[in-house]
Amino acid sequence: MTAPDVQQQLAKVAPLRAAIAQAIVGQHEVVEQLLIGLFAGGHCLLEGVPGLGKTLLVRTLGQALDLQSRRVQFTPDLMPSDILGTEILEEDHGTGHRHFKFQPGPVFTNLLLADELNRTPPKTQAALLEAMQERTVSQAGVTRELPKPFFVLATQNPLEQAGTYPLPEAQLDRFLLHVRVDYPSLDEERAIIEQTTGSQHAVVPTVMHADEVIALQARVREVHLGADLLDWIARLVRATRPGPDAPKEIAQYVRWGAGPRAGQSLVLAAKARALLHGRFAATREDIAALAAPVLRHRLLLSFAAEAEQRSADDVIAALLRTCPPPAG
Repeated sequence: MTAPDVQQQLAKVAPLRAAIAQAIVGQHEVVEQLLIGLFAGGHCLLEGVPGLGKTLLVRTLGQALDLQSRRVQFTPDLMPSDILGTEILEEDHGTGHRHFKFQPGPVFTNLLLADELNRTPPKTQAALLEAMQERTVSQAGVTRELPKPFFVLATQNPLEQAGTYPLPEAQLDRFLLHVRVDYPSLDEERAIIEQTTGSQHAVVPTVMHADEVIALQARVREVHLGADLLDWIARLVRATRPGPDAPKEIAQYVRWGAGPRAGQSLVLAAKARALLHGRFAATREDIAALAAPVLRHRLLLSFAAEAEQRSADDVIAALLRTCPPPAG
C-alpha cells in the first residue's frame, strides 16, 4: 500500500467519527478508545452502569464499518457451546444418511458484545477468552478460524457484585484496554432523551469496510515509536511492580503489578491513536493518554488502597508523575 492509499484511508477517520455521532451522543473519549482497540487488533472491556448505550455503540460501530455485529447476554446458565457453537445431527431426507454438522455460535462475527461477562461461570468465560486470544475455535477435533477483523467488547456492571464471577487477573490481562463509560453531561443527556423518544431514527452511513479495517490494522504496526519512548514505556510498566525500588505509591497501594503484555498493549494503543490523529509517529501525549486504559485492569490493589479509597487511576496518575516522559 502506497502513502497516498494510507492517506486516503486516514481521510475516512473524521467521517467515521461523524457517522458514529449520528447515533451516539457525546462519549467522544469512549468512541476513540474503542476505535483504538479495534485498529490495534485488541479487545476492550467496558465498565459502566446500565443504560449508557453500550449495545447501541456496538451496533453503530458495525453499521459505520459495514461489519457484522452480535450481542450475547451472559447468564449463570450459559454454556461454552452457546457461544462457540455445537455439532448437530442432520439427516439427508433423500438418502436417510445422518451426519454431524457444525452450527457456528455467535462468536463467529466481526464485532461481539459480551454483555455482563462477569455473570457467567469461569468455564464459559474461559471459552470466550480463548477464542479472543487464539482467534480460532476448536470443536470435535477441527479448528475453525474466526472472521477478520474480530473484535470483542465485554461489559461489566461496576455496581452489582452479587451473583457474579469476577474475571481473574490473568484473563483481564487479555484485554487491550479497560474503558470507563461515565454518565453524559446535562446537554448530552437532554440530546439523548430528545433523540430517542421521537419518531425519527438516526441513520448511520457506512464509511469503511472490513478490508479497509484490516489494512489499517496492519498500518498501525508500521507507525514509528522512538527508542526513548519505548524505554519510557518499559520503565512505566516495570515501575508498577512492588519491590525495593518501586515508587512510594506503588509500594503502598499495589499488591501485583503489570506484566510484559501491558507494555506491548501500550505501544500498539499509542501507535493506533497516532494513526487515528493522522500521524505516522507516536508521541508522549499518546502514551500518557492511554496509560490508564491500558494499566487500570492490570494492577491488583492492596487493602490499604481500598481503605483509603484509592483507585487504580489514582495510582497511575501518581506513577506518571514519578516516572516523567523523556525530554524533547
